[in-house]
Amino acid sequence: MTDTETHTANQAEPPVDGDALFLRACRRAPVERTPVWIMRQAGRYLPEYRAVRERYDFLTCCRTPELACEITLQPVARLGVDAAILFSDILVPLPGMGVQVEFTPAPQLAQPLRREADVASLRVPDAREATPYVLEAVRLIRRQLGGRVPLIGFAGAPFTMATYLVEGGGSRSFSAIKGLLFSEPRTAHRLLGVCADTVASYLGEQVKAGAQAAMLFDTWAGLLAPDDIRTFVLPYATRVLAAVRAAAADAGAAGVPLIYYAGEAAGWLESCADMGADVIGLDWRLDLEAARARVGAGVALQGNLDPSVLLGPRRFIRQRTLDVLRAAGGLTGDRARPGPAVGHIFNLGHGILPQTPPDHARVLVDSVREFSEVQP
Repeated sequence: MTDTETHTANQAEPPVDGDALFLRACRRAPVERTPVWIMRQAGRYLPEYRAVRERYDFLTCCRTPELACEITLQPVARLGVDAAILFSDILVPLPGMGVQVEFTPAPQLAQPLRREADVASLRVPDAREATPYVLEAVRLIRRQLGGRVPLIGFAGAPFTMATYLVEGGGSRSFSAIKGLLFSEPRTAHRLLGVCADTVASYLGEQVKAGAQAAMLFDTWAGLLAPDDIRTFVLPYATRVLAAVRAAAADAGAAGVPLIYYAGEAAGWLESCADMGADVIGLDWRLDLEAARARVGAGVALQGNLDPSVLLGPRRFIRQRTLDVLRAAGGLTGDRARPGPAVGHIFNLGHGILPQTPPDHARVLVDSVREFSEVQP
């Protein structure tokens, strides 16, 4: 099927509401097949995205609603995924906090926050004033989707945002953020509080603008030992989730699912079940069957194929896709297909790699549909 044919077919589908496949899976309701979308599905592996980037830099794409909308819709048309996710970046709120960030292409802060005075200078912006272009992009994407699939809004979790603020970018040892946590815990908690309030406003306003699910990315949470995670990570992520849920209720969208991506969560997975998220996103280092046993039936699980699998041949991708579906509990035997697992959204365990051939991503999506769909 060509991109045009896929787009036309999607346009012909009836509008979605709370009964959309992805949203039902988030609520752990029965589904006729496992929904699938891909973290970073709008990005550098797509030639149509690269064509846009030849004309515009990354931040211009994030700050221009029409461009963010165009990029968000690209994988929906090409891959036939069951959800769209807003094209943006977790560090977009930083300028509103008084911190300048550049992408070259990785994020770089000219002045990392290392002292108490640095943290004291931060402000908590109102997302409507600091990032109006993101909210307009959400509204525009909803209109352009026309109900074909739900839209996911997202933000970085407080600890992950604080890590970038203190490290000034990526790191091998993450010694700066760990040094702050352990030598200046009072300053660290103040920083995490500012990040939590900023993210709560930013993600809550996305929901008010029309995002039908809200995802909190905690990519760097797994840097810490379990006890430190329970001190510096989970309380602030929980605070954000509660604030976003309250914002959704105020906006008349009380059923909006909340997703928490827990990076490298093997040592503290059980704690995720009590955070207030409806869905826990997992990386590929955890077996889904074991994860389900550890968190119980009260939350849905999202994941968790290793992104590198998509660099392999098609047969390998299909087999590993089947393995994940079986681990999630929806498939048994060699070809027996009793139906998809309740409370499972298929995804990668992290963002899709830029080197991934786009047709391999389509193989993944098609394989999830083929293997998980209820047979007559």
